[in-house]
Amino acid sequence: MTIAFIFPGQGSQSVGMGRDLAGAFSAARLLFQEIDDALNQNLSRIMFEGPDDELRLTENAQPALMATSMAIIRVMQEEGGVEIDNAAAFVAGHSLGEYTALAAAGSIGLIDTARLLKLRGQSMQKAVPVGEGAMTALLGLEFDVACEVASEAAQGEVCDPANDNAPGQVVLSGATAAIERAMQIAKEKGARRAIPLPVSAPFHCAMMAPAADVMAQALAETDIEAPCVPLVANVSAAEAVDPPVIRRLLVKQVTKMVRWRECVGYMKDSGVDTLIEIGTGKVLSGLTRRIDRDLSARSVQSPADIEALLKDL
Repeated sequence: MTIAFIFPGQGSQSVGMGRDLAGAFSAARLLFQEIDDALNQNLSRIMFEGPDDELRLTENAQPALMATSMAIIRVMQEEGGVEIDNAAAFVAGHSLGEYTALAAAGSIGLIDTARLLKLRGQSMQKAVPVGEGAMTALLGLEFDVACEVASEAAQGEVCDPANDNAPGQVVLSGATAAIERAMQIAKEKGARRAIPLPVSAPFHCAMMAPAADVMAQALAETDIEAPCVPLVANVSAAEAVDPPVIRRLLVKQVTKMVRWRECVGYMKDSGVDTLIEIGTGKVLSGLTRRIDRDLSARSVQSPADIEALLKDL
């Protein structure tokens, strides 16, 4: 079994996340407290109790998802002696999950990661006034056709492919009017569905340039080490280990597409046969099965999941 650990992105959050981990493991409780202290915010209360609209705020959802994933990693290390460099061939994460992957692989410190994600969420929200940007998921169109849809719909406005998630699942991001046009064009080109996404900003498109500038400055001031196993990066869909390269990729990631389908393909071509999703939800496990049914995928989010995984490793 050759493993990659993968980490979820925004949209996987849910009220109650991390609560059972905190109840079962002192290592998880301590990690949540570290992050609360670093952010000067009772983020764990929002995670455990809600309300949902507060948890869904980008500046809360991003560090919350990282915190839950890292609590599981910490428990695996302390309860089971699992070290990333011995257990996995690669790490990867979807959008914000890329920061979690780097934290898990020792490339960015936990406190720095929490602060970077808080800033990332805030800067992404500020980059585009509410209502001026939107995102849509196109189901049933292959990537090339989805790109044609984006090009036709732009008409002088931003309309970019934002996520190539799996065969027949591509997300577009951009100006609200352009995204509305894209949804209509996609249906005309045979999309099974074009679903508007409940997001507060148009992520991973050119409209996020102001947020990329903020993150470039923050990342320039952040210590980044070589990860203990290679990161498979969203922007390049290839491995990255050199800190200056990782820094550049994280800046580009704010405005560029998440090439998740290709990231999974790269890991498989490199010998990975098992993807283990660490954290809240099962989105990436589901995408893995859609991308390649030969790959094994499992989700680890509860104490029982951790115990089962530790027995298998």
